[in-house]
Amino acid sequence: METGKKINKETLRNDILRRLNNLTKPVGSLGYLEYLALRMGLIQGKVIPDLPEDKRVYVFAGDHGVVKQGVSAYPKEVTKQMVYNFLNGGAAINVFSRHVGATVYVVDAGVDGDFPIESPYLIRAKVGFGTNDFTEGPAMTREQALLCIEYGRKIAREAIEDGADLLAVGDMGIGNTTTATAIAVAFGYDINEIIDIGTPISTEELKSKKRAVLKAIEVNKPNPSDPIDVLQKVGSFCIGEMAGFILQAAEMGVPIIIDGFPTTAGLLLAWEINSEVREYVFAGHKSKVKGHKVILDTLGLRPILDLDMRLGEGTGAVLSMSIIEAAIKMIREMATFDSAGVSKGTDQ
Repeated sequence: METGKKINKETLRNDILRRLNNLTKPVGSLGYLEYLALRMGLIQGKVIPDLPEDKRVYVFAGDHGVVKQGVSAYPKEVTKQMVYNFLNGGAAINVFSRHVGATVYVVDAGVDGDFPIESPYLIRAKVGFGTNDFTEGPAMTREQALLCIEYGRKIAREAIEDGADLLAVGDMGIGNTTTATAIAVAFGYDINEIIDIGTPISTEELKSKKRAVLKAIEVNKPNPSDPIDVLQKVGSFCIGEMAGFILQAAEMGVPIIIDGFPTTAGLLLAWEINSEVREYVFAGHKSKVKGHKVILDTLGLRPILDLDMRLGEGTGAVLSMSIIEAAIKMIREMATFDSAGVSKGTDQ
């Protein structure tokens, strides 16, 4: 059975490549766009992939107990304030989503506060009112870690059942790059290759960030062979829900675009649980946070954009949607040599 699947996929790949190579252009001349078209065709199971009709970004928001260690330029209250900004349509993610025709949903995975409002774009999936300070002990219980995965899966499943066919993952949470760093270090990455500023912080504050991560690893001793243990001990509610979201979307065969460093920590967790998720994931951009490239490289993911961004929110992921759509339009709408009556060159 597995052999049959492999043959079918290889046949599809060859058919897509044949189509790409017969378009009126030199072979390979549209570079990475051709690879994007190939991957979308493989995901959809079609030689000529369809354009997405329902594009969505889910911004997972949560607070991180480690902020009291002085690891961020902003107070944790900003997390809650930004959720309101997202819902009011005033953030960068809203601007860019309007530009590409995507819908913004905000997930309260673990914000330290309630939202006494009604909005179809606010998803209540709170596991707790912020994580514990992981320099003092586990960020959460194992039961909460498992609940994060379950909630993330549920959100993705409901989105896809509602018609979503291109998903992006965003993040919001003061302290999230510290947590993302801790997750990466727990899985064996060198902290000196990973750690960087998220918000503009001083050299001393960056040293505090490094100390906090190293202490978290020393105090909690997360088991790299057990992704749930890593999530429990040095993770966060929002990153855990991202991991569940990515797992479910991949299992349902829907492409997911990740954003920057924290969302890639969510991907790393998901990949450690099921490495096949990578086949459905696109890296929307390369964050200016240096550790982002390190993880993308080890996962074999090439970022679509490189704009020196480090905002988060899903901004790079959403901007890359237009490039993915351009790649699909290329394979759908360009004439072939035969249909256009154009002679092939010797490289065809």
